[in-house]
Amino acid sequence: MSPRLAGPLLALLAFGLYACHDAVVKILGARYAPPQILFFSVLFSFPLATMLMMREKQASTLRPVHPWWVALRTAAAVMAALCGFYAFTVLPLAQAYALIFAAPLLVTVFSIPVLGEKVGRHRWAAVIVGLIGVLVVLRPGSADLGPGHLAALGAAFAASLVSVISRRIGREERPVVMMLYPMMVNLLVMATLLPGLYRPAPFGDMVLFACVALLGFAGGLITIAAYTRADAAVVAPMHYSQIIWAAGFGTFLFNEPTDRNTWIGASIVIASGLYVVLRESRGSSENTPVTSGRTRPELPGTPRIANAILARANRVPPGHVALANRDRTH
Repeated sequence: MSPRLAGPLLALLAFGLYACHDAVVKILGARYAPPQILFFSVLFSFPLATMLMMREKQASTLRPVHPWWVALRTAAAVMAALCGFYAFTVLPLAQAYALIFAAPLLVTVFSIPVLGEKVGRHRWAAVIVGLIGVLVVLRPGSADLGPGHLAALGAAFAASLVSVISRRIGREERPVVMMLYPMMVNLLVMATLLPGLYRPAPFGDMVLFACVALLGFAGGLITIAAYTRADAAVVAPMHYSQIIWAAGFGTFLFNEPTDRNTWIGASIVIASGLYVVLRESRGSSENTPVTSGRTRPELPGTPRIANAILARANRVPPGHVALANRDRTH
């Protein structure tokens, strides 16, 4: 199979796995509170993270090079995961995706203060049109608006902040640092919330918790394989295919048919995101905040352990080297 075809097909497979990940979260959400789902999914991610760290050949430290940026990124990651899991459990999947798909547009906005980018009128127009699409989904004034919609928007906001900070510090921070800190804080925060929410889980549900971790990990690995075979501008738009999976899962698993406003609003948001990707692929953005990510865009879910694998493959300088360089300059 030609690499040009293999890349998009692998991306479609990966984002299909991510959609399955979110569907399992929704299934568990009918019986368990989001903090419990997130706690166990992160807990089952630790063996995968441990195996990854054991393969590290370079000695280094877990001390962050940019502690304040890492702290802000960690807090945003916890918010994105918790808000995202809550949105998936209470909203139709397609509606949750339509709102969370605004994250790449918000990345464009955050790239100004965080990355120092200059955003031209074309991308500003795309952001404004995309936000109009969000309003079409939300239908302001509708009696159907609830905490789930606010959670989905909060997840998009936090996920976009995670993504931009990752691109600011990702060339200096060790990938294990960027993976481990959010995992640890997620686990600790969810553990503090569990006493009033915990429900005993039978073995079958524990398997589903483990599936959430495995699906996220497998999706990350396959996405990396897609990016090694095709350009980012070809692979990145494939993540919008999740709306098709969401519509299917909603109809056949959850009895939640996708309404017309969600389709219209999602189409506007997706079109705006694709336009931003197209502009960046033509070299109009030095940092390319939307298309440069090599795993799933930083949407809520289990920590993307595969990010560490990709960063190592890209030969990111060890964190202790960057830390030493920073200390010498201060």
